[in-house]
Amino acid sequence: MIRYETATLDNGLTVAVNRDRSSKLAAVNILYKVGARNEDAEHTGFAHLFEHLMFRGTSNVPDFDVPVQMACGENNAFTNNDYTDFYITLPRENIETALWLESDRMRNLDLSPEACATEKSVVIEEYKQRYLNQPYGDETMLLRSLAYKVHPYRWSTIGMSPDHISRATIEDVRRFYDRYYQPSQAILSISADMEEGRMIDLARRWFGSIPDRPQPPRSIPAEPQQTAERRLIVERDVPATNISIAFHMGDRLSRDFYLGDLSSDLLSGGDSSRLVVRLVKERRLFSSVNAYILGSLDAGLFIVKGQLMPSTTEEQAEEALRGEIGELMQGTLSDYEMDKVKNKFEANALMGEINVMNKAMNLGYYAMTGDIDLVNREIELYRSVTRDEAAEFARRTFTRDNSSTLIYRARN
Repeated sequence: MIRYETATLDNGLTVAVNRDRSSKLAAVNILYKVGARNEDAEHTGFAHLFEHLMFRGTSNVPDFDVPVQMACGENNAFTNNDYTDFYITLPRENIETALWLESDRMRNLDLSPEACATEKSVVIEEYKQRYLNQPYGDETMLLRSLAYKVHPYRWSTIGMSPDHISRATIEDVRRFYDRYYQPSQAILSISADMEEGRMIDLARRWFGSIPDRPQPPRSIPAEPQQTAERRLIVERDVPATNISIAFHMGDRLSRDFYLGDLSSDLLSGGDSSRLVVRLVKERRLFSSVNAYILGSLDAGLFIVKGQLMPSTTEEQAEEALRGEIGELMQGTLSDYEMDKVKNKFEANALMGEINVMNKAMNLGYYAMTGDIDLVNREIELYRSVTRDEAAEFARRTFTRDNSSTLIYRARN
């Protein structure tokens, strides 16, 4: 269990703190409630661009990394479709260095034409290297655009096209910064061996004077219910053919999240899972298989995929994958399988509570969902899933009309 206290500053900043008496380190995490889902379809990739821009420094701190290193700390960041996260670990005694740096760049970021041009070039090059010139690089993009037709989840975090970043103006960049990099759009979470009240006081000292300039929230369109099967076949210069099947499911706070997460682990969670044993080891239809959920804030996807062996036809591969998920629909789950995956979730959750950075990140994430106490209720929710529930989830989710199939074919 992660014990925590929360506060909301007058400017709207959410603060969540945890006293960790077992560590000499402090973890400072700041989550901004902006990801690809908050972008406009004509201006995608901005959340990821700002992950880069936030390290460009400010008028007060020209090089963000130098003070972190001088304080014996480490820092990094990541962006996904739902939020952007920045984190610093450093000795507890130097915690105010982290708070100073994060409060400074919340509103004083260097958005000069030179800084923006440099980071735009970096992001465009990353797009080309990781997505356009990499084997299977555009596979996830194609699957998203096949499964989603309206919701912003139809594009990846990197954006729809590098053109969106290349043609972004300084005014576009500043508008995005002013909209989302505000106290009311952020969650500061801290884990350290320090009294909770003291950490909240430090948050108020460093962030409390930052003015908030809230703007009307951007409307995010709901994805209509899929009513017919979708298919896409592409050919690429890759070593083997991949097949992916995506099914729409509920959002992060729905019961579907736990049912889908458990079901994905039943299928591919380790060497003894169903897909690995039956389709890789026994039938030798695939060289690798996987099943996972996106776990997104809004209605997400359950994805099952595999890489075909040279002797496997596309028809055999798809039939085999659908056959395995079909068994879940029939409710053929043993108590042993259910207990195994539940035990794994519990072990992972407990291990995640050991590290101060994990604690700070988890508090920020769950606060972002709107139900911070989930950080301590997740194990109970996984444990409560029954075989009948899992089968019912499979029957209403794994239907043909709710599926989007991508054949990513190796060019002969």
